[in-house]
Amino acid sequence: MIRARRARIVATLGPASRSLEKVCELAIAGADVFRVNFSHGAHAEHARAIQAVREAEAAVGRPLAVLADLQGPKLRLGAFADGGVRLRAGHALRLDLSDRPGDAARIGVPHPEVFAALRTGALVLLDDGKVRLRVVRHGPDFAETVVEAGEALSDHKGLNLPGLAIPIPALTVKDRADLAFALQEGVDWVALSFVQRGSDMAELRSLVQGRASVLAKIEKPSALAALDEILDLSQAIMVARGDLGVELAPEEVPVVQKQLIRAARLRGIPVVVATQMLESMTHSPTPTRAEASDVAGAVYEGADALMLSAESAVGDYPVEAVSTMDRIITRVEQDPRWPELMRAEYPVEDADADALVAAARRAAEAASTACLVTFTTTGQTALRLARERPLQPTLALTPSLNTARKLAILWGAEARVAPELFDPEDLARVALEQAGLSGLAEPGQRVLILAGLPMGSPGAANILRLAHMPLRR
Repeated sequence: MIRARRARIVATLGPASRSLEKVCELAIAGADVFRVNFSHGAHAEHARAIQAVREAEAAVGRPLAVLADLQGPKLRLGAFADGGVRLRAGHALRLDLSDRPGDAARIGVPHPEVFAALRTGALVLLDDGKVRLRVVRHGPDFAETVVEAGEALSDHKGLNLPGLAIPIPALTVKDRADLAFALQEGVDWVALSFVQRGSDMAELRSLVQGRASVLAKIEKPSALAALDEILDLSQAIMVARGDLGVELAPEEVPVVQKQLIRAARLRGIPVVVATQMLESMTHSPTPTRAEASDVAGAVYEGADALMLSAESAVGDYPVEAVSTMDRIITRVEQDPRWPELMRAEYPVEDADADALVAAARRAAEAASTACLVTFTTTGQTALRLARERPLQPTLALTPSLNTARKLAILWGAEARVAPELFDPEDLARVALEQAGLSGLAEPGQRVLILAGLPMGSPGAANILRLAHMPLRR
């Protein structure tokens, strides 16, 4: 299955979609990467979902990636004696470390790090910002606050501290257990939630030890201040607009999204845009016009992948959500102005290898060029080529199934497993064979080949070769 679009689709698996039948339907509809959300569900359920992806991969005939999304240090309230309370503006509410059930006067917050980070006058957001509190007095184990907005609060709602860095480890005890399980199951990507600093990603990489690629979810404003060091240690990033949108003013989120996409593209690492892209399709067979425009905007900005969350995990129309996103992406990429807008923030060529890859992109613009073929061991050559955003299809040939799966998240790359080559004379023959088998090139058309010598060794591309598909006899 060769898709007619370059931007990729990440679909979250859940009760509505983790059966083998549904995973196959989602893959056929256009999903490339399947997210397993460790914030919900048991390991046994996740294991069955991952196995379903592996079986669906064989059924659809193209590599599919599994993304394990670790929950991270999500801050939550304790429980109320009656399940919840009613609030009003001016209401006094005390936060403390006690595990006693809460009431209208106080509620427990089982996170000492929250009180260590608080300042007088600080804003506390509860339940994704539906309740706003202002700190009037605080200590190491309490905070007295006044309600500024919000009418109701119930058990275990989330808590955010906009503008404050919280001294809490990025990997919790639960995350470490989930990570060990995910790596044992052979996932392709691991996403770390609530990244605040480069050291968070360094810790994750030290635990993963190359067994999967690592992705940083940018959902806290403090991560924006440390973005360069986070990018240095990440193999992809996600614009996680849910929590990011809680801690930033709404008008800031689109600007930050553009900044993050641009930063990732300049680094040449994949960037995923996530959260509420087709939210109404959780319970509706069609999206709103605003949601369609949101998806289109991310495609025009050059995002590598777009993610569905509740729409595919627990929604009533998971397959329809994927196919709708597929149609929107495809239509945008047919817009004559799309290349111009998508390339508006063009990366700088800063190395010899980048210059060669840029030359391949320019050479591929000739009308007679059908596709590009890259030979890659680790995926780096395909990553460099995707950075240039060539408009022709890119066939990434690798001897490693793990590499092919990891590339499923990458803009424009169709990864396939091919025998490992050691003789440069075999490059053109294998490239033309695979381009023909994939339906990417017709007899007489030109194929551009990008590879590196010595063959079979990881490293930068240093060969650019032209070849022509043989004419039929």
